[in-house]
Amino acid sequence: MLPMSTLSCTRPLAVSGIAPARHKRALDLGLILLALPVILPLVMLLALAVRLSSPGPVLFFQTRVGQNGRRFRMVKFRSMYPDAEARRAALLAQSDRTGLCFKHKDDPRVTPIGRLLRRSSLDELPQLWNVLRGEMSLVGPRPALPEEVALYSPQALQRLAGLPGLTGLWQVSGRADIGFDEMVALDVDYLTSASLWGDLALIFRTFGAVALARGAY
Repeated sequence: MLPMSTLSCTRPLAVSGIAPARHKRALDLGLILLALPVILPLVMLLALAVRLSSPGPVLFFQTRVGQNGRRFRMVKFRSMYPDAEARRAALLAQSDRTGLCFKHKDDPRVTPIGRLLRRSSLDELPQLWNVLRGEMSLVGPRPALPEEVALYSPQALQRLAGLPGLTGLWQVSGRADIGFDEMVALDVDYLTSASLWGDLALIFRTFGAVALARGAY
């Protein structure tokens, strides 16, 4: 977990309208179970594509910050070359996104198959494992890197009030095309008004957002 001195800056959110955690959990598990016959063959096919496309492991694990500052190992399909993390510092000044989060449309660390996975958001599919483990939800703010959270303002720290998600209000509103401050505002807006029907609506909107690939790189 992050130091309590960091989390103490978080102002309490007015979450009276948010769905009870057990109901949200039931929705997550139910939808994954229903989609399992499609998910399993797709995961196997994508794993093979990643394995054949470039040297290195199929999966990529990275420490992220979840609800209330708890750290966990987020998993995704590897979309970059194995030396990507070592080259990250040299590319920070070239970010195409304002704010703390680094994004580069023509990131040279991304493999050819990785570009396809990112445009379709299929690189995130293994995070269903994080959802099953209770570290993430299908819907919620995207989990941040520890070094980013260390620089968060009190307003941004409110993103940590709920479970991070695979999709959410920010994700369907433009993703990396949206600046950091607007992302924070969207995430806080979601957390203060979330409901099961709202989560279902955001999941439905995700299919359109993926098809348009806006901000996906």
